[in-house]
Amino acid sequence: MSKTHFGFETIDEQEKQQRVRGVFDSVASKYDVMNDVMSAGLHRLWKREMVAALAPRAGQRFLDVAGGTGDIAFRILKETPLPLREGLGGGVVSTGETPIASPASPPPTQPSPSRGEGIHVTICDINEAMLNEGKNRAIDMNKREGLEWVTGNAEALPFPDNYFDGYTIAFGIRNVTHIDKALAEAHRVLKIGGKFLCLEFSHIPNATLAKLYDLYSFNVIPWAGEKITHDRAAYQYLVESIRRFPTQEKFAAMMKAAGFGNVHYRNMTAGVVALHSGRKL
Repeated sequence: MSKTHFGFETIDEQEKQQRVRGVFDSVASKYDVMNDVMSAGLHRLWKREMVAALAPRAGQRFLDVAGGTGDIAFRILKETPLPLREGLGGGVVSTGETPIASPASPPPTQPSPSRGEGIHVTICDINEAMLNEGKNRAIDMNKREGLEWVTGNAEALPFPDNYFDGYTIAFGIRNVTHIDKALAEAHRVLKIGGKFLCLEFSHIPNATLAKLYDLYSFNVIPWAGEKITHDRAAYQYLVESIRRFPTQEKFAAMMKAAGFGNVHYRNMTAGVVALHSGRKL
């Protein structure tokens, strides 16, 4: 039977999916709180940079994988520019700060467009507990339009070929059993010209900073996980899984092998995380 890793532990491949699901079942309700604690809030800046690189526009369709809590999806809706609306006499009205050919008197029945209008984001996660957290957040934030929640595996996505304008995955791809299969599926479901963006914990090139980061992550993060989520083991796995993830160069090579072009990566916070990007050509 084929083997894989679960953190620093070697296990049967068939076990990993269930073990990862157990980790996120345990921490789902405190997942975003722990993200703030572990990164001192920096994860918000990293995610903002990823959505900025995505550059969403009204009329597009996006897939966010392993994003059950909805954090990236909500950001995509928020960052989508306001759509243009047709006015009287064929004029066009923009709800931005600089109107384009505004009519003298807009029709009173015409609704005001809103951020995220005309855009569709599908959130796909293998973990139902995480999806439930996201759905509840969407209800609390009154964000129901333009969102779809789907239980699915990154290695076998339940979507047709050439369907999405963009694919995002933040801090999730290191948890899949076969990264190459997840990349192949991402390539399959994207339209020609579609963007692939992956935000993931990575490797710090500076040896001194890497040692300091190891001291912090192996000692503070599991301790914080125990205090906040009452599950030290889940965050011990998190730290170990980061060390198992390919280097920036190796992951870029995997993206190219999956068929992506214009492959680039950008280190953030000294390489604690890297933003990988590519296009389906």
